[in-house]
Amino acid sequence: MYEGEVAAAPRPLTLRDGRPAMAAWTLDARRRHLNHGSFGAVPRVAQERQNALRAEMERAPVAWFPALPGRMAATRAAVAAHLRTDSADLALVPNASAGVSVVYAALAARPGADILVTDHGYGAVTMGAQRLAARWGTGVRTARVPLAADAEQAYQAVMAEIDDDVTLIVLDQITSATARLMPAERVGVEAARRGITLLVDGAHAPGLLAAPLDGLVCDAWVGNLHKWGCAPRGTAALVARGPLRGDLHPLIDSWGAAEPFPDRFDHQGTLDATGCLAAPTALDFIDDTWGWDTARRYMDELADYGAQVVAAAFGRTGTPVDPDPVDVGMPVPGMRLVRLPEGLGTSRVAADALRDRATAELGVEAAFTSFDGLGYLRLSAHVYNTPEDYEYFAETCVPVVEKWARA
Repeated sequence: MYEGEVAAAPRPLTLRDGRPAMAAWTLDARRRHLNHGSFGAVPRVAQERQNALRAEMERAPVAWFPALPGRMAATRAAVAAHLRTDSADLALVPNASAGVSVVYAALAARPGADILVTDHGYGAVTMGAQRLAARWGTGVRTARVPLAADAEQAYQAVMAEIDDDVTLIVLDQITSATARLMPAERVGVEAARRGITLLVDGAHAPGLLAAPLDGLVCDAWVGNLHKWGCAPRGTAALVARGPLRGDLHPLIDSWGAAEPFPDRFDHQGTLDATGCLAAPTALDFIDDTWGWDTARRYMDELADYGAQVVAAAFGRTGTPVDPDPVDVGMPVPGMRLVRLPEGLGTSRVAADALRDRATAELGVEAAFTSFDGLGYLRLSAHVYNTPEDYEYFAETCVPVVEKWARA
């Protein structure tokens, strides 16, 4: 047990029968799983539901596919209830990046009109904005938001890059690499006042935020269900409330192409949609077992504890590392940053290499990220994690990572 000067560890969550929460997942017990935020993890009950649906599909495909749009509509309603939004505004898409691509494809060419992103933006989404700008024959501006910027400072940093030439803003609700919130609600109000299209990337929001769309004014919002919501892969929501919704179409044209939004997204040809249909099972499992409010509170307390333990361990290695978790101006529940030793993870490529090395050599699935030329360990916590996971990393892995830095 770690004995550093940190807050008390939260009591691990258990299942109703007293077993550890991890027993509800099929994760490899030989590994430490500290990176739920990247790819999620699907509980056994949702895997079983998807397998049953897939078996039903394969038993009678001619019966399955004509009936699928109706089942997708029912699934949309269930997902919308969890997100506390209207199912008439919500379409199901394969992932947040696919939803972003749908929005980019819907926007009419605006020659000379700039696109605004931030330096915290998700790489694939930013690259999509760059491709869109190339098609328009225009440019992409980047608002630089300091990691420690509070809500007002972050808002002002975004506003400083806006003028009459900006017609599209792409803004994270929760940033991936830096695990922080952005002032999406306030930016949305100003964007609407100026007539600027706002696309909010809420990839991490479902599950981490109780009602991610409350108070949010935007033209489109996308959020992954397979991350914190624990749904099967390939399940995400695209929400559109304004005039843009009429121009949003699936990336695959199918027989529902003439239907209105969002109904036309329920028709996707012969794609395997069983992951989407099983998404409510995953969301309901968390809710029925612990309640989402309890789950979020536990995840946040555990992430806070884990970051303190790991940061303190790095602080004792003799390398010039801050022994406290990183100061993030608008911290997000369930994720924390810890500064890596000098020279590690200084780029996305280098950070990904650290992730792969930790998986292969340490038996730990962890996220290493880079921002502004500095490397970070991004810790995630979900209901199946325990304080011992982070204590293990601090005691066993931190000394090895420090040796990597010296080498």
